[in-house]
Amino acid sequence: MLGFVVKRVLSAVPVLFMVAIIVFMVLRLSPGDPAVMIGGPNATPDQLAALRESMGLNKPLLEQLFIWLGAIAQGDFGVSLVSGKPVAALVMDRFGPTLALSLSTVVLAVAVAIPLGVIAAWQQGKWLDRLVMTGSVLGFSVPVFIIGYVLILIFARTLGWFPVQGYKPLSAGFHDFAIRLVLPSVTLSFPYIALIARIVRTNVIEVMNEDYIRTARAKGMTEGGVLMHHALGNAAVPIVTIIGVSIAMLIGGVVVTESVFNIPGLGRLVLEAVLARDYTVIQTVILLFSTIYVFINLGVDLLYGLLDPRIRY
Repeated sequence: MLGFVVKRVLSAVPVLFMVAIIVFMVLRLSPGDPAVMIGGPNATPDQLAALRESMGLNKPLLEQLFIWLGAIAQGDFGVSLVSGKPVAALVMDRFGPTLALSLSTVVLAVAVAIPLGVIAAWQQGKWLDRLVMTGSVLGFSVPVFIIGYVLILIFARTLGWFPVQGYKPLSAGFHDFAIRLVLPSVTLSFPYIALIARIVRTNVIEVMNEDYIRTARAKGMTEGGVLMHHALGNAAVPIVTIIGVSIAMLIGGVVVTESVFNIPGLGRLVLEAVLARDYTVIQTVILLFSTIYVFINLGVDLLYGLLDPRIRY
């Protein structure tokens, strides 16, 4: 098992290196001049030249890349072109809300989707199965921002059960922290509940047709025991895969959800940086999201080896 883990971890290193290069090149080759953006339309050619020199934009592209990679290796992500603050500090200030929203969404989605998928598989072809599948189609089809506004209208504006918008850190008290995460987490979890539930249903139904399931039933095992101990366990690998994909997909959903609920997280930071063309912030956040994506895939690979020992060989 140790060799399998080491091999998978080492394979992630060149991927991270390539991700960093791609992020740098995409932003450097995109239209627009950061010096013009900072200097404004009234900047003189001499002022623009001075800005490019201070930002290192006058150096060859390859030299800029090595300078940037060296700075990242030392934990220096540069300063914001708009606010002048260190990018690392800006990212850390916004990381907490996004982490809280993402974790609560994943926990809610997994806790709801897996039982729904198992129930739908157990009741295959019956009204309960059709109800779950219809709900999953709706959940995956309706845009997240529409779900968010509907939930705000019903549960915040009409019933008054939850705050409309905003975020409170855990240090402000658990109640204030949790109550402001309910609507955003429910909103963001809808498509992932739908996706995971459908995959769970499909794979559990497939496993339920295997010979060992018939043997377990012939030995007198209850239907619940067959579902939980045999069917769900043997369908775990594709289920873990889709959960990992869903966590990675949260990156896109977070941007929209944070904007709807006015949560000062990384999604809002990316949106603000894109509108202001703040290159240093954009490339740092994209690099962070890409790194998280790589580590999610690494975690899924390691879980494969734990769930199915044959994969380790």
